Amino acid sequence: MNTSKFRALHGLDRDIRQSLWSQLRDLWTHTSTALEGNTLTLGETKFVIEEGLTIAGKPLKDHQEVMGHAHAIELIYAGLEEAVTESHLCDLHTAVQSEFVLDIHKPCGAWKVEPNGTYAVTEDGRQTYIEYAAPEHVPTLMAQWLAELNRSLGTELSETEAINAYAKLHLGFVHIHPFWDGNGRLARLVSNLPLLSSGHLPLVIDSRDRKEYIDTLAGYEQATGQLTTATGIWPSRASDAAFRAFCQRSYRATHNLIEQARTRQAKRATGVRSKI
Repeated sequence: MNTSKFRALHGLDRDIRQSLWSQLRDLWTHTSTALEGNTLTLGETKFVIEEGLTIAGKPLKDHQEVMGHAHAIELIYAGLEEAVTESHLCDLHTAVQSEFVLDIHKPCGAWKVEPNGTYAVTEDGRQTYIEYAAPEHVPTLMAQWLAELNRSLGTELSETEAINAYAKLHLGFVHIHPFWDGNGRLARLVSNLPLLSSGHLPLVIDSRDRKEYIDTLAGYEQATGQLTTATGIWPSRASDAAFRAFCQRSYRATHNLIEQARTRQAKRATGVRSKI
């Protein structure tokens, strides 16, 4: 893949660029799968991806999730110059979906065929059920979502604008919940496309922020209500400000890796000059 468009990599030696790229892949994979309950540590995730070996005592499912997510990242990068289609999303779903169930009610690489939802707890301590978009509304809603994604890819976005686009797409995707499983991992993958397309490095959500992440999403979804073709994906009554702020803060992890790479580069340059 041509990495010249990524401004954060400019001025870095090839090995430092590659190291940063691998760090982002490993952190992105670890945090996204850990948010869903994967038990592999960051170090174990790196080992599994690079060596293709298993960790004693860890579930096979966790290894499959990590390898699937790393493969999905490769698919994301490979398709950066193309418009994103339903077929692309289904290929990504196939990549991240480690649980291969021969069940017509749980299709892999296709939209869901049964309703789905999740329980949440409101700020005043009441349990509530969040109903995602019904299966019959998914094709139309996802066509709208893809149109918004591809519109954002055709524009050169600043870092702040790209993160806000990430937040909007992420909220829309998880609120539709178009697949029977794997929606969170997919949302955190494909919502990064506006950042990558505009030459910014990906945003990763720290698994230590899991409760804030889930609570912020749930608060937005409760305020919005169930999505239908009539409501559209982003009803005007819903405010995404809290989630946009959360995403802006989450980007610090990427900034930290960039700063570490630039510090290594600066030390190398200073060492070279001292020898002259």
